[in-house]
Amino acid sequence: MDKNRELVVGICIFVAILFSIVFDFKISLFFQGIRNYYVTSFLFVIGHLSNIIILFFFLTSLFLWQEHKRRWILPLWLCIFFSVIISFILKYFIARPRPFLAYPISIITLIFKNNYLTWNSSFPSFHSMLVFSALPILSKEFKKLRYFWIVFASIIAFSRVYFGVHFFSDVLGGAIIGYLIGIFMIQIEEKYCFGKKLVKILSK
Repeated sequence: MDKNRELVVGICIFVAILFSIVFDFKISLFFQGIRNYYVTSFLFVIGHLSNIIILFFFLTSLFLWQEHKRRWILPLWLCIFFSVIISFILKYFIARPRPFLAYPISIITLIFKNNYLTWNSSFPSFHSMLVFSALPILSKEFKKLRYFWIVFASIIAFSRVYFGVHFFSDVLGGAIIGYLIGIFMIQIEEKYCFGKKLVKILSK
Protein backbone atom coordinates (compact mmCIF):
# COMPACT_ATOMS: atom_id res chain seq x y z
CA MET A 1 0.00 0.00 0.00
CA ASP A 2 2.83 2.36 0.90
CA LYS A 3 4.57 1.63 -2.40
CA ASN A 4 1.37 2.35 -4.31
CA ARG A 5 0.96 5.62 -2.43
CA GLU A 6 4.54 6.61 -3.15
CA LEU A 7 4.02 5.80 -6.84
CA VAL A 8 0.89 7.96 -6.98
CA VAL A 9 2.67 10.83 -5.22
CA GLY A 10 5.64 10.49 -7.59
CA ILE A 11 3.37 10.59 -10.64
CA CYS A 12 1.51 13.63 -9.30
CA ILE A 13 4.79 15.46 -8.68
CA PHE A 14 6.02 14.63 -12.17
CA VAL A 15 2.77 15.83 -13.76
CA ALA A 16 2.82 19.03 -11.67
CA ILE A 17 6.39 19.86 -12.73
CA LEU A 18 5.63 19.05 -16.37
CA PHE A 19 2.49 21.19 -16.24
CA SER A 20 4.35 24.09 -14.66
CA ILE A 21 7.14 23.94 -17.26
CA VAL A 22 4.62 24.06 -20.12
CA PHE A 23 2.80 27.05 -18.63
CA ASP A 24 5.75 28.81 -16.97
CA PHE A 25 5.61 31.89 -19.19
CA LYS A 26 1.86 32.39 -18.77
CA ILE A 27 2.14 31.92 -15.01
CA SER A 28 4.92 34.51 -14.82
CA LEU A 29 2.85 36.94 -16.88
CA PHE A 30 -0.11 36.43 -14.57
CA PHE A 31 1.94 37.22 -11.46
CA GLN A 32 3.45 40.21 -13.22
CA GLY A 33 -0.06 41.47 -13.91
CA ILE A 34 -1.18 41.39 -10.28
CA ARG A 35 1.75 43.36 -8.90
CA ASN A 36 0.86 46.33 -6.72
CA TYR A 37 2.49 48.44 -4.03
CA TYR A 38 0.96 46.68 -1.02
CA VAL A 39 1.67 43.13 -2.18
CA THR A 40 5.20 44.11 -3.20
CA SER A 41 5.88 45.75 0.18
CA PHE A 42 4.53 42.73 2.07
CA LEU A 43 6.56 40.25 0.04
CA PHE A 44 9.62 42.45 0.36
CA VAL A 45 9.45 42.15 4.17
CA ILE A 46 8.76 38.40 4.05
CA GLY A 47 11.60 37.98 1.58
CA HIS A 48 14.06 39.50 4.03
CA LEU A 49 12.98 36.95 6.65
CA SER A 50 14.03 34.16 4.27
CA ASN A 51 17.65 35.28 4.49
CA ILE A 52 19.78 32.22 5.21
CA ILE A 53 21.41 33.81 8.27
CA ILE A 54 18.06 34.81 9.81
CA LEU A 55 16.60 31.35 9.20
CA PHE A 56 19.72 29.70 10.60
CA PHE A 57 19.51 31.56 13.92
CA PHE A 58 15.72 31.29 14.18
CA LEU A 59 15.63 27.54 13.63
CA THR A 60 18.62 26.92 15.88
CA SER A 61 17.07 29.00 18.68
CA LEU A 62 13.78 27.19 18.29
CA PHE A 63 15.35 23.78 18.92
CA LEU A 64 17.72 25.04 21.62
CA TRP A 65 14.69 26.22 23.56
CA GLN A 66 13.61 22.63 24.35
CA GLU A 67 16.40 20.35 25.50
CA HIS A 68 14.88 17.09 24.22
CA LYS A 69 14.69 18.53 20.70
CA ARG A 70 18.31 19.66 20.45
CA ARG A 71 19.34 16.49 18.63
CA TRP A 72 17.64 17.94 15.54
CA ILE A 73 19.81 21.05 15.38
CA LEU A 74 22.61 19.31 13.47
CA PRO A 75 20.19 17.72 10.96
CA LEU A 76 18.70 21.18 10.39
CA TRP A 77 22.15 22.64 9.81
CA LEU A 78 22.83 19.87 7.33
CA CYS A 79 19.55 20.64 5.56
CA ILE A 80 20.76 24.20 5.06
CA PHE A 81 24.22 23.02 4.01
CA PHE A 82 22.93 20.51 1.44
CA SER A 83 20.40 23.04 0.13
CA VAL A 84 23.27 25.42 -0.63
CA ILE A 85 25.46 22.75 -2.24
CA ILE A 86 22.76 21.00 -4.27
CA SER A 87 21.27 24.29 -5.42
CA PHE A 88 24.67 25.53 -6.59
CA ILE A 89 25.41 22.30 -8.48
CA LEU A 90 22.01 22.18 -10.20
CA LYS A 91 22.14 25.86 -11.12
CA TYR A 92 25.59 25.39 -12.62
CA PHE A 93 24.78 22.35 -14.75
CA ILE A 94 21.20 23.18 -15.77
CA ALA A 95 21.98 26.87 -16.36
CA ARG A 96 18.38 27.81 -17.06
CA PRO A 97 17.94 31.51 -17.92
CA ARG A 98 15.81 33.50 -15.51
CA PRO A 99 12.34 34.65 -16.68
CA PHE A 100 13.42 38.21 -17.50
CA LEU A 101 16.19 36.82 -19.71
CA ALA A 102 14.21 34.11 -21.50
CA TYR A 103 10.94 36.06 -21.96
CA PRO A 104 9.66 39.63 -21.76
CA ILE A 105 9.10 39.38 -18.01
CA SER A 106 9.98 42.45 -15.94
CA ILE A 107 11.96 42.28 -12.71
CA ILE A 108 11.43 44.58 -9.74
CA THR A 109 14.85 46.20 -9.89
CA LEU A 110 14.32 48.40 -6.83
CA ILE A 111 14.24 45.26 -4.72
CA PHE A 112 16.78 43.12 -6.52
CA LYS A 113 19.93 45.17 -6.84
CA ASN A 114 22.17 42.13 -7.37
CA ASN A 115 23.12 41.29 -10.92
CA TYR A 116 21.14 38.15 -11.69
CA LEU A 117 22.62 38.17 -15.19
CA THR A 118 25.97 36.93 -13.97
CA TRP A 119 25.93 35.24 -10.59
CA ASN A 120 23.52 32.33 -11.04
CA SER A 121 20.73 30.76 -13.05
CA SER A 122 17.07 30.07 -12.47
CA PHE A 123 16.57 26.39 -11.63
CA PRO A 124 16.10 25.53 -8.85
CA SER A 125 14.95 28.32 -6.54
CA PHE A 126 17.38 28.28 -3.63
CA HIS A 127 15.00 30.17 -1.33
CA SER A 128 12.25 27.60 -1.95
CA MET A 129 14.65 24.74 -1.39
CA LEU A 130 15.93 26.27 1.84
CA VAL A 131 12.59 26.93 3.54
CA PHE A 132 11.02 23.63 2.47
CA SER A 133 14.05 21.60 3.59
CA ALA A 134 13.21 22.51 7.20
CA LEU A 135 9.55 21.51 6.87
CA PRO A 136 9.86 17.73 7.55
CA ILE A 137 11.81 18.23 10.79
CA LEU A 138 9.55 21.05 11.97
CA SER A 139 6.49 18.95 11.16
CA LYS A 140 7.91 16.10 13.21
CA GLU A 141 8.93 18.09 16.29
CA PHE A 142 6.58 21.11 16.25
CA LYS A 143 3.28 19.91 14.83
CA LYS A 144 1.45 23.20 15.47
CA LEU A 145 4.23 25.25 13.92
CA ARG A 146 4.20 23.23 10.69
CA TYR A 147 1.06 24.98 9.42
CA PHE A 148 2.65 28.38 9.92
CA TRP A 149 5.82 27.18 8.21
CA ILE A 150 3.90 25.77 5.22
CA VAL A 151 2.24 29.16 4.74
CA PHE A 152 5.52 31.01 5.24
CA ALA A 153 7.41 28.74 2.82
CA SER A 154 4.64 29.01 0.23
CA ILE A 155 4.71 32.81 0.43
CA ILE A 156 8.49 32.78 -0.05
CA ALA A 157 8.11 30.52 -3.09
CA PHE A 158 5.29 32.70 -4.49
CA SER A 159 7.39 35.85 -4.05
CA ARG A 160 10.15 34.50 -6.29
CA VAL A 161 7.73 34.21 -9.20
CA TYR A 162 5.99 37.49 -8.30
CA PHE A 163 9.28 39.42 -8.37
CA GLY A 164 10.15 37.90 -11.76
CA VAL A 165 13.37 36.15 -10.74
CA HIS A 166 12.09 32.57 -11.03
CA PHE A 167 9.65 30.49 -13.03
CA PHE A 168 6.94 28.58 -11.20
CA SER A 169 8.67 25.29 -12.04
CA ASP A 170 11.85 26.64 -10.42
CA VAL A 171 10.13 27.16 -7.07
CA LEU A 172 8.16 23.92 -7.36
CA GLY A 173 11.31 21.95 -8.13
CA GLY A 174 13.21 23.72 -5.36
CA ALA A 175 10.43 23.01 -2.85
CA ILE A 176 10.32 19.32 -3.75
CA ILE A 177 14.11 18.90 -3.61
CA GLY A 178 14.28 20.77 -0.32
CA TYR A 179 11.52 18.66 1.20
CA LEU A 180 13.28 15.47 0.11
CA ILE A 181 16.49 16.73 1.73
CA GLY A 182 14.58 17.18 4.98
CA ILE A 183 13.07 13.68 4.76
CA PHE A 184 16.51 12.22 4.08
CA MET A 185 18.03 13.96 7.10
CA ILE A 186 15.27 12.59 9.37
CA GLN A 187 15.96 9.07 8.15
CA ILE A 188 19.71 9.48 8.69
CA GLU A 189 19.24 10.90 12.19
CA GLU A 190 16.81 8.17 13.22
CA LYS A 191 19.14 5.48 11.92
CA TYR A 192 22.51 6.76 13.13
CA CYS A 193 21.52 9.28 15.87
CA PHE A 194 24.47 11.52 15.01
CA GLY A 195 22.65 14.61 16.27
CA LYS A 196 21.74 12.89 19.53
CA LYS A 197 25.32 11.69 20.02
CA LEU A 198 26.68 15.19 19.40
CA VAL A 199 24.33 16.67 22.01
CA LYS A 200 25.52 14.10 24.57
CA ILE A 201 29.17 14.88 23.83
CA LEU A 202 28.65 18.64 24.15
CA SER A 203 26.62 18.31 27.35
CA LYS A 204 29.41 16.48 29.22
